[in-house]
Amino acid sequence: MSEGKTKKGEKQKQNSGHDFLEILYEDEYICVVNKPSGLLSVPYPGSRAKTAQSILENLMRKNGTFNSKHRPFAVHRLDRDTSGVMMFALTELAQKKIMDNWHSVIKSRIYRAVAENPKNKALLLQNEGLIDDNLAFNANNVGFVPKENDSANKTVPARTHYKIIEAGETHTLFELSLDTGKKNQIRAHLASKGYPLAGDENYRAKTDNFGRLCLHARTLEFIHPFNDEILKFEVPENSDWLEYVKRGDKNPKVPVWIQKLNDIFENSKGEHFHKKSNEKSDSIDLGTKRLSKKDRAHMGFIEAGKRQKR
Repeated sequence: MSEGKTKKGEKQKQNSGHDFLEILYEDEYICVVNKPSGLLSVPYPGSRAKTAQSILENLMRKNGTFNSKHRPFAVHRLDRDTSGVMMFALTELAQKKIMDNWHSVIKSRIYRAVAENPKNKALLLQNEGLIDDNLAFNANNVGFVPKENDSANKTVPARTHYKIIEAGETHTLFELSLDTGKKNQIRAHLASKGYPLAGDENYRAKTDNFGRLCLHARTLEFIHPFNDEILKFEVPENSDWLEYVKRGDKNPKVPVWIQKLNDIFENSKGEHFHKKSNEKSDSIDLGTKRLSKKDRAHMGFIEAGKRQKR
């Protein structure tokens, strides 16, 4: 077991600079790794970025254990900005056996997360419970909980169990486990209850003390697909997370994505004049301004989705 360290203020949003992947366990059938925040789990079409899978492939090549039949195969994934324990199969047969029997193979998946407290104290969650709201996905494939009267979105079931480890004045440390493994499930479920995760620009977090999304896959316990041995791997989250929650964030720094949005709208302000007549023109509807992909990437998921549909 090892404890992942995170430098305060260090941005890990970009998928670059990752050459090291901690191997927690490896045999001829499976490999368990500790994935850092800011690294994709597996590649997606058109991307040439490094991934946990590609780094593991390179390590196996260097060790002389890589071939067409013995290489990393994905069985699950973590969001790019989520750190922690994840598993790869090393043969197609192992992949099939794990994925076909996922719910019986996986005994426990536990996450830890730091979330901002809701401004409305009436929305504070009880010490433990279940969030089972269905999820929908916007035009950018970001998950969210639609409003009750919203029938326009196709939804999928999602179930998240939570327990509050520490409730501070400004933030809460959660422990979470999943009955379902939908994309963005923890982030969307907690945000829908007024608890966006610290460092989460997609869900409009207002704090980013650690320069990363504060979501960590702490524990993975499963039955080995071939010898039936029960294996458990645990990598604690950064110990500073608990200290931060206890202390509270009285003077939060403005996250980089909020500052960029402020700059965009600040530069878009002002009245416009015709040069020829020197008369004030009709105001420009900034809401219809076409933003670049870079600008949209720094918007909250609802706003970016609305912009894209215009």
